[in-house]
Amino acid sequence: MIVPPSPLLSSPRATAFSAPDAAIEASPVAHVRLGRMAYGEAWALQRRIFDRKVAAVRTGEALPDVLLTVEHPPVYTLGRGADPANLLCLPTGAERFEVERGGDVTYHGPGQLVGYPILDLNRFGPARLSGRPDLGWYLRGLEEAIIRLATDLGIEAYRIKGRTGVWTRTRAGGPFAEAKFAAIGVKLSRWVTMHGFALNVEPELADFAAIVPCGISDAGVTSLARELGRSVTLDEAEARLLPHLAEIFGHPIRPAAPQALADAFPAPPAS
Repeated sequence: MIVPPSPLLSSPRATAFSAPDAAIEASPVAHVRLGRMAYGEAWALQRRIFDRKVAAVRTGEALPDVLLTVEHPPVYTLGRGADPANLLCLPTGAERFEVERGGDVTYHGPGQLVGYPILDLNRFGPARLSGRPDLGWYLRGLEEAIIRLATDLGIEAYRIKGRTGVWTRTRAGGPFAEAKFAAIGVKLSRWVTMHGFALNVEPELADFAAIVPCGISDAGVTSLARELGRSVTLDEAEARLLPHLAEIFGHPIRPAAPQALADAFPAPPAS
């Protein structure tokens, strides 16, 4: 079942994702661009921030919310619910990780914009109005930001019920009429998030042949560049996406240096 973007994209633009009253202070999300980074290194950084923020929820300590954006070398990750058989082979030079996010098998590689929001949902969206965080709101919000990005570029984008992520009726041909161009998988503890989204900007789509993407065998995989018929840079995709994330989450997203991240979330002392 296709779940179209409207009425969320009608005017007024964001009925279900309207920001809370501006009188409620919204602290900025610190955005750190990691560039090209090996998956294991980025995963360790995520876990360090995540563990500190989970501990801070218990103690009431104020720590910044963080968005990491990164491009990985070729890597295949298996979520908690993954069927190992969906990793058909491990190409030479690629890495493999079993991780704590939900979902099945996913590929990350050059030309893909990966985002890791590490947020305390106790301070976002419904929780700011009612005190009740909502994981569904968060997942649909990530989808909505990517749908808006695609719509800005002239790509039809939508949800499919029961299949988290963002889809399109591909214009690029191939064996499937529908194709996915953004995958989403998260972990949650005390309403703090980690892992996030992977947006196919201009990856080598042949690398997805090594898996049954997200365990879905009856649909394809595509990218912004393939659907547009032109090159798209990660910088262009990121610049278009961040304002939509900020609007949906109701918090400004501001650039932060890696050193500021290290200061706020210092590495534990070496044993």
